[in-house]
Parts: sequence; C-alpha cells; structure tokens
Amino acid sequence: MVNHATVLIQQAGSNILTDPIWSERCGPVSWIGPRRHRAPGVEFDHLPPIDTVLLSHNHYDHLDVPTLRRLSARGGMTFVAPLGVARSLASRGIGPVRELDWGDSLGAPGATIHSVPAFHFSARGLLDRNRSLWCGYMIESNFGLIYFAADTAFGPHFGWIRERFGATRVALLPIGAYEPRWFMSPIHMNPEEAVEAHHILGASSSIAIHHGTFQLADEAIDTPRGQLLACAPRSSFLVLDNGQSARFDSCS
Repeated sequence: MVNHATVLIQQAGSNILTDPIWSERCGPVSWIGPRRHRAPGVEFDHLPPIDTVLLSHNHYDHLDVPTLRRLSARGGMTFVAPLGVARSLASRGIGPVRELDWGDSLGAPGATIHSVPAFHFSARGLLDRNRSLWCGYMIESNFGLIYFAADTAFGPHFGWIRERFGATRVALLPIGAYEPRWFMSPIHMNPEEAVEAHHILGASSSIAIHHGTFQLADEAIDTPRGQLLACAPRSSFLVLDNGQSARFDSCS
C-alpha cells in the first residue's frame, strides 16, 4: 500500500502500479487542491522497475501528471488507461499508452489486464465532464484474479464481474470520500457497501484503498478506516497503513 489508490502489486514476472500519486497535492497545479495528510509509504526513488501502470480515470487524485512524467522518464513500462485519456497523456510526454474500453483485454508481462465497468465519472475541468471513460481493472495471472476497483459507487457491476471472471482472490476496494451520502453515493462507496462488494465478488481477501491520505469529502480522514474495522471481517478485509504490505501465496 503506497497511498490513496496507489498500490504496488508484485508477482512473479511483473510489477504493476495502480493510479500512482506522489505529489504533495492532488490538483491542476502544485499549489491548488487537497494536501496530503500522510507521506507515501514507498519513496519514489525506491520503486522497483515497473512493467505496467494502471490508470482508472482522469481525476487529479488518480491521474497525477507530475508523478506520471517521472515514471515515464524511467522508461520500460506501459501505461494502461480508459478510452479518451491517451491523447492527454501523450501531449504531456507520457507514454506509451494503451487505451481500453470496458470489456477489452491487454496482454502484459506476467498477466492479462481486463478493463471492467465502474460507477463513476471523469473530468479535469468544468467543460470536459465524461469526455473520457473511467474503469476498474481485473488482473488475471498464475496467481489468480486481482481486482482493482479504483473509484466506484456500489452497483450491479460487481455481480457482473463475479459472473464474468469468477471469484476474486484479492480485491482492492475504495472505502473513502463518501459523505454526504445524498451527494457522494452515486460515485463513491462507503465502508458498509465495500464489505457488500467484497462478498458479492467472492473475494478471498480485500484491501481497503482510497482513504487516509487526502481529505476529499465531509467525513474525517480516518473515519472510513474506523467504520470499516467495525463492520468488516477482520481476517479477510485488510486495512493497511501506507508502506505496509500483505503477502499472498501463489496458487498450487
């Protein structure tokens, strides 16, 4: 767990990074936007070689251009993004980028990446709402299925994902930025809904993401963690600190 929705997934033959952000703020420029409350759990210069970077949508806390430029400068990796995002990244010198629609798949080192639906939206400014796609990803490998939900509300897509792929070994599920519910429920799950998604997916284990680093909604920054711990099965739904890891055995 690096921070927010940034997770380093390491398995035989590949290193995958999700929605990377190392910036001090998530916003259009370095001095605007929510400031981080906790440092990344992995220093950028200590990252191993990255094979694949998964980008779920273009919100500033998930598509951080300064971080992506630093990653692109390292070379040796492919950026995977939803439809409509590649042109913006290419104009900033970030690449190579492969775009996926919902239902599309892409071969990657050590895995196959599947783009799956999410209930959310996209925007970088006032005039570009929903002009690019948003998604989650299913990572299929010899380890099994790893689901990166990214940013999503609760919805029937979890049942579709279970039906399409089968039970998930590890699910990365968002639990933060959910208050007030009248405004946030169409785009963000609360912890109780994340637990329900965990059960629908048939996940052997889930890890909470999208909490504890940036203050993005009305609930206090550590409220999602406490609320999840109060309602989730402790043995199978993990809440990791930034920099903390979980190890899972390979399939026999």
